[in-house]
Amino acid sequence: MATYLVTGATGLIGGRLVRELLARADAERVWLLVRAQSRERLTRATSALPGAERVRPVVGDVSAPGLGIAADQLPELAGVDHVIHLAALYDVTAGDEASVAANVDGTRHVLELAAELGAGCLHHVSSVAVAGDYRGRFTEEMFDAGQRLATAYHRTKFESERLVRGQSAVPWRVYRPAVVVGDSVTGEMDKVDGPYYFFSALSRLESVPGLPLLFPDIGDTNIVPVDYVARAMAHLVHQPGLDGRTFHLVSPEPQSAKQVYNAFARAAGAPPAAAELDRRISAPLLGLLRFAENVPGVSLAVDAALDRLGIPPVLLTTLTFKPTFDSAGTQRALAGSGIEVPDLDDYAGVLWRYWREHLDPLRARRHGHRGTLDGRRVVITGASSGIGRATALKVAAAGGVPLLLARRESELEEVRAEIVAAGGEAYAYPCDLTDDESVAKTVSAMLADQPAVDMLVNNAGRSIRRAARLSYDRMHDYERAMAINYFGAVRLILALLPHLTERHFGHIVNVSSIGVQGIAPRFSAYVASKAALDYFSKIVATETHGAGITFTTVHMPLVRTPMITPTKIYDAFPAKSPEQAADMVLKALVERPAHIGTPTGYAIQAAYAVSPALVNAIAYQAYRIFPDSTAPGTPQSPLRLGKGERNLTAAARALAKLTRGFHW
Repeated sequence: MATYLVTGATGLIGGRLVRELLARADAERVWLLVRAQSRERLTRATSALPGAERVRPVVGDVSAPGLGIAADQLPELAGVDHVIHLAALYDVTAGDEASVAANVDGTRHVLELAAELGAGCLHHVSSVAVAGDYRGRFTEEMFDAGQRLATAYHRTKFESERLVRGQSAVPWRVYRPAVVVGDSVTGEMDKVDGPYYFFSALSRLESVPGLPLLFPDIGDTNIVPVDYVARAMAHLVHQPGLDGRTFHLVSPEPQSAKQVYNAFARAAGAPPAAAELDRRISAPLLGLLRFAENVPGVSLAVDAALDRLGIPPVLLTTLTFKPTFDSAGTQRALAGSGIEVPDLDDYAGVLWRYWREHLDPLRARRHGHRGTLDGRRVVITGASSGIGRATALKVAAAGGVPLLLARRESELEEVRAEIVAAGGEAYAYPCDLTDDESVAKTVSAMLADQPAVDMLVNNAGRSIRRAARLSYDRMHDYERAMAINYFGAVRLILALLPHLTERHFGHIVNVSSIGVQGIAPRFSAYVASKAALDYFSKIVATETHGAGITFTTVHMPLVRTPMITPTKIYDAFPAKSPEQAADMVLKALVERPAHIGTPTGYAIQAAYAVSPALVNAIAYQAYRIFPDSTAPGTPQSPLRLGKGERNLTAAARALAKLTRGFHW
């Protein structure tokens, strides 16, 4: 019977190796080192495995001396047969400090504990990265051959293997996997790494499948599936007489970059590489490209393109291997086991499909077959009436799922019931956007209830029409306008941004005002609050550009909703219906432009840019000819009695029609 202590058991290789160990009849006990915060995850991962009763978690951390294992647990581990060290930082983009702590210090701590426990053998998982830029055939017996090590990952994997080889307290075996990808049967993979970084770029070529490519000869790589690595290790760990040896867990024949591209291109429906550009031609071209990257403008463009595709720049220098890896000893040790490296062409499609379904960072951007809004969860504030209600109905009709927000639950339920009665789906979330706790609870509830949140329409608002001369003692008007129009919208945006960022997709529509484009007398409170949101969104849009989060500002003209009812002169103004306004919002959701407005708004904006003095003069005349609204609590004037157009002068009526949709 055999006992094991495994580090890195929650990782890609570790999880499968544990399955292989538990499948062995002679596995008596399998101790798995796990951080305290990952214990629940480990339990979930192992509880359903056959033989799970033989698993014992050991709380600790390779970064701590003695692996941080409690002293009272050490006697139980004494004399363990196999210490299998998989825990490491497998990231070519990581810096020196993090890589040294995980890979070098971690290995040192494992060695010290293995010696203290009197372990039968230490099995150390290294990497073919230790070969660095060695040119030629790198055998399993080779280690320090004067190779250059390009990244912190390469250097620290080399140093950790040196530690293992340089000690004599514990017998050892070293395993050097090549580039490890997902399971060749299920496609399962735990993260985007290695060739997966290029899958997003490859997916963009699906639209041009008939275009043959001329592929540069950039060298060879070596890819193996994780199930091969785990099965091979499980076999080699138990073979007698192999201590002090190194095993290359690699494809016996390296794969050219063109072969790898074509294998995944076929799976993705992308154009194949029809021919390979001779290395004598491609090498100088690549050298020229590397030189051009030092030119400021070129380097900026290259970095931007790579960032857009999610490709770390360092990957371009570590994409292929200078050496080829001899695995003759490993093949002899595996002879008769039936364990062989499958051909990449046979399982590339499995890997691609798993990535597309589970790992594609842009998968949230794919919508249903019925259109852009099909299946999209769209948060709509102020959804109980007016523009918000009309927008919710149109979103549902387009196949979307409105998440309805407003203060009054009963009115939200009426809108939700109307959508459901029409065959749609909607959810009501009563919320006070001016309250931090209310917004936090609402967002938490939405994210718990829904598979995701895709879009947000900030429609809820408060309009105040009052001249500054009537507002000397009404500072609260400005505070109330900012509270809902600006701070309420910002509060909700900030609450949803982490979720949208994680999904690499999101669109936010802010219902602003045509007044921001021009000069709207008597609207200093309202327009200022909308302008603040406009500029908040412009700035945040630049910061979230790389995360796929976009913003649309809708400079909405006058809309005949309950919000404008108290201002009776608007009875005489041309105005859009809520349904027409909702069409503008729907266009913003579907097309996702930066801005949507009206011809009147654009004309006023252009006029102000050309001649602000003239526009100010016209606005002043409008201020004079249009009457004030009655403040709450004061006796109502005829303007409040529904007289409408009969209370306006001929000049006022003409200006209202000339500036159609503008609110004076």
